[in-house]
Amino acid sequence: QDANLRPPFFFSLSHAAKMKASGTLHQYTVVGRHFPTKTTPNPALYKMQIFAPNEIVARSRYWYFMSRLHKVKKASGEIVSVSEVFEKHPTVIKNYGIWLRYDSRSGTHNMYREYRDLSAAAAVTAAYRDMGARHSTRARSIHIRRVDVIPAAKCRRASVKQFHDYSIRFPLPHRIVQSEKANLFVAKRPTTFFG
Repeated sequence: QDANLRPPFFFSLSHAAKMKASGTLHQYTVVGRHFPTKTTPNPALYKMQIFAPNEIVARSRYWYFMSRLHKVKKASGEIVSVSEVFEKHPTVIKNYGIWLRYDSRSGTHNMYREYRDLSAAAAVTAAYRDMGARHSTRARSIHIRRVDVIPAAKCRRASVKQFHDYSIRFPLPHRIVQSEKANLFVAKRPTTFFG
């Protein structure tokens, strides 16, 4: 679930740490390093973007990736900082492209998905729900590799492109008129179609 991870990383997803994508996911920036030693008094810092339900799970996922990518485990390293990332413009709709890797019953697959949402965390949450519904994929088997805002001209999926029409209209064929003076029980059923 690291937006900065780049292929290749060849560890198996079947023995992944059990992560539950409960509720809405949050985006965290986690920075950590190996403990200083005599040979390396100033070890390199490793920064990751983690999507997790809370800070505790974000720390756990950080060590999960660190142990496989940089051979640094929790016992021999430390987390320098954990900070939640908030959307700069949470009221503006955006197109998000999500590159992910997941483990199915038959093997490990790469995938690209697109979502329209207000924040990257909400788009990743939708991706987890979608993968669970369409592919029966467990949250622990999904690795988010990259999340980017995609301009409208570069979107590929029809489900996202259909909303790029500025003259789009949503018909309201049935409307219930709420009136303060309306009685709770009336002799005839209400008229909801004003075509």
